Amino acid sequence: QDKDTKMTEFWLISAPGEKTCQQTWEKLHAATTRNNNLSTNSKFNIPDLKVGTLDVLVGLSDELAKLDAFVESVVKKVAQYMADVLEDSKDKVQENLLANGGKVLTMIYLSFEIEESFKNYSSSLDNVPCLFIFKGVNQIDNDLKARASAYNNLKGNLQNLERKNAGSLLTRSLADIVKKEDFVLDSEYLVTLLVIVPKLNYNDWVKQYETLAEMVVPRSSNVLFEDQDSYLCNVTLFRKAVDDFKHKAREYKFMVRDFQYNEEEMKADKEEMNRLSTDKKKQFGPLVRWLKVNFSEAFIAWIHVKALRVFVESVLRYGLPVNFQAMLLQPNKKTMKKLREVLYDLYKHLDSSAAAIIDATMDIPGLNLSQQEYYPYVYYKIDCNLLEFK
Repeated sequence: QDKDTKMTEFWLISAPGEKTCQQTWEKLHAATTRNNNLSTNSKFNIPDLKVGTLDVLVGLSDELAKLDAFVESVVKKVAQYMADVLEDSKDKVQENLLANGGKVLTMIYLSFEIEESFKNYSSSLDNVPCLFIFKGVNQIDNDLKARASAYNNLKGNLQNLERKNAGSLLTRSLADIVKKEDFVLDSEYLVTLLVIVPKLNYNDWVKQYETLAEMVVPRSSNVLFEDQDSYLCNVTLFRKAVDDFKHKAREYKFMVRDFQYNEEEMKADKEEMNRLSTDKKKQFGPLVRWLKVNFSEAFIAWIHVKALRVFVESVLRYGLPVNFQAMLLQPNKKTMKKLREVLYDLYKHLDSSAAAIIDATMDIPGLNLSQQEYYPYVYYKIDCNLLEFK
């Protein structure tokens, strides 16, 4: 299948069984594939569930609509967080977003039998499956919040330390740059200062640093480090001349950095950075595994909700005894409008009130169709475009 012509969107529809449900399927399949290749289709088998009263079905329809929105939001959150965690390899995100072992875009067809999974819920159609699904997905949502919070804190602390080790010489950490021998330490009278000298002014520095104040130690300045714009230089002088030196240096655009050489503090910073970096690596693998497993769980739950919605809506629309065929269509991008028209022609006899509404994007005053698309057949969209960066 050509990636560019296939949508990452599926249409889950149902229509009443004709003489048999097989006939309904064959008619749809022929109309959309025989001459025009409008979509890739598959039967979507939903097991028979015991139907309660009309009131129960109407209530369940509302509950399922809310549940659908909630589960979709969790599926998207897990997918998006996977993208955030795999920061350097977003192309790998799609291959990590597997549902039940199959690619997202094909898993609905191939990778799980909806009938098997429905046995978890009970065969009676009441709010038991809703509660069962909600509990499972709500747990994933809560776990995601906790795990994301812990990992984000770790990542944030590490980034803060990394930022300290980068950037301008005026602000960055100097722990990796300066050494003990660059300083005169433990002297009652002498002190070593660190000065940021713009490269354009370096010749001035060499000529003038010894005369910027009294009591500067001659030839005590060396270049310790350079970045794109500046040199980091040391200079040794008597303590009582420091204020004069700083004041005079500023006039020549030489910036004295406020820095005390403290070996223990610098060692602690390095150790903290190593610890955070190691912790992040340790958490990364298990977190990605958790996201993969729980994306799959949430996605399958989402498809179950769609299946329940199709079942309830089909019974409400087409009546009893239960007799409908659910079908999954993956539209071709360029022919979506044509597909809508073909489906409309196939099923317009089911509901004359939907006759005016072919195109969901039509602007009819008072009808918010972008929110609630209505067709003469039961229709739910499964949007698999789960990632913001795509």
